[in-house]
Amino acid sequence: MANKHTIILMQTAPNRATRTFMDYESISQAMDGICGLYERKLKELNPAIRNITYDIADLYNFIDGLADLSALVYDHSIQAYLPYDRQWIKQRTFHHLKKLATH
Repeated sequence: MANKHTIILMQTAPNRATRTFMDYESISQAMDGICGLYERKLKELNPAIRNITYDIADLYNFIDGLADLSALVYDHSIQAYLPYDRQWIKQRTFHHLKKLATH
């Protein structure tokens, strides 16, 4: 799964004007980007707290709170992007954070 170009499609609110995308060189970087979005949101909501901690349930609530979230991952074997849903993103962020915790 390394080095698979990944595009995250996101809509933060019901308003279609909040649609955006972010692209990354790998799935791992994309999951890091999603975690980073959540961490920036936490800092925004809690500016006085220096070290903010959260658990996977908090991150899942953030992901579920987005109006829409999906990923397009480039598959070299078919030279096309494959779509993945919110549930897949939640599983991948979990594995990504678990891997970071063991290093």
